[in-house]
Amino acid sequence: MSTKIYVFLIILLYFPFLIGCDSQSDTEQAKPVIMAYYVPERDFQPELIPVEKLTHIIFSFTHVIDGEMKFGNPDVSGPKLEALVRQKSRNPNLKVMIACGGWGADGFSDMALSADSRAKFIQSAKEFIEEYQLDGMDMDWEYPGISGAGTMARPEDTENFTALMKGLREMLDAFDSPKVLSFASAGWKRYYDFIEVDEVMKYADYMNVMTYDQVSGESIYTGHHTPLGHVKNKDIEGTPFQAHLDSLYAANAAQDNDPESAEKIVDFLLYQGVNPAQIVIGAAFYGRVWKGVPPANQGLYQRSGDIHIGWLAYNQIRNQYETDINFVRYWDEKAKAPFMYHAADSLLVSYDDTVSVALKTRYAIEKQLGGIMFWELGNDTKETGGLLDAIYKEAQK
Repeated sequence: MSTKIYVFLIILLYFPFLIGCDSQSDTEQAKPVIMAYYVPERDFQPELIPVEKLTHIIFSFTHVIDGEMKFGNPDVSGPKLEALVRQKSRNPNLKVMIACGGWGADGFSDMALSADSRAKFIQSAKEFIEEYQLDGMDMDWEYPGISGAGTMARPEDTENFTALMKGLREMLDAFDSPKVLSFASAGWKRYYDFIEVDEVMKYADYMNVMTYDQVSGESIYTGHHTPLGHVKNKDIEGTPFQAHLDSLYAANAAQDNDPESAEKIVDFLLYQGVNPAQIVIGAAFYGRVWKGVPPANQGLYQRSGDIHIGWLAYNQIRNQYETDINFVRYWDEKAKAPFMYHAADSLLVSYDDTVSVALKTRYAIEKQLGGIMFWELGNDTKETGGLLDAIYKEAQK
């Protein structure tokens, strides 16, 4: 047998094994991103921020001011951002980003309206990133084409948002080092009628899906405001909440009559063709409390008397509610979410706890999503065993 034939047979023998090794390394899953939105606390101590447990931290917020991306009070916010960037010495892999916008922040529709106005904003964002030596930015326009809290919205917002994201991507790609571009997206289907998902995702690294506020702080109906599990309409049959959702659907105010959830919107986005690695789901480091809640179903999916507390940081929930024996914690297996009910005072609490955020993290890993983000880091407990600890522990498995 000639040497050439012998070598050829050896290659044929080992070729499947070599291919198998290559494909295994190609499909090896990366660790999920752990992305924190962060609002500087009153007692700002940057050295205490647990940056070692994060992949990204998004300083919140800048706003659109005179058509540019700026701090409302740069003399206060600027030094805090600089101090945050210095914490990369404790985690060199950390990406420090800046968010622009937030709920009720206006100016986006006007800023994105023309090529010139977009260019002005993009140039200001470039200069901002250079000044503070940042790793990227997050667009938090709530929402293109839909007025949120009285903000300006136009039909042209849909195409203008795409053009804005394209311009930002081109600007960020011109830096010597890689820069991240993400945007905050809604956790409900109607939002996606107003953005060009296929086009926008060509330019964004991540879509940060706000899978919280799924039952708003103005709702008189109790429900899970940040559930993971996809609950069907039939699963809440006979409840006041079901009747409420049915009425919204009948009035064309909702695209279906199922409760909102992370699984529901992720399934929708995957069906729309979004790359799962670009989807980052949200956890809530805050909860809601309703009062005047009847005891049926331990208060869940009922019509309340009113909102008791529309927004409550998790550290307050842990200190004031989880330790109160009058509050009983329940677990909703379908929603994959906790809630607490105080029968004597007729109070119901919807929130994320360490169990639910770990489940969300595991779900992101198993679905090969980009990872998990949360609003917002300062609301976590400063004790060990908080929400970020639960996320980080699950992500390391």
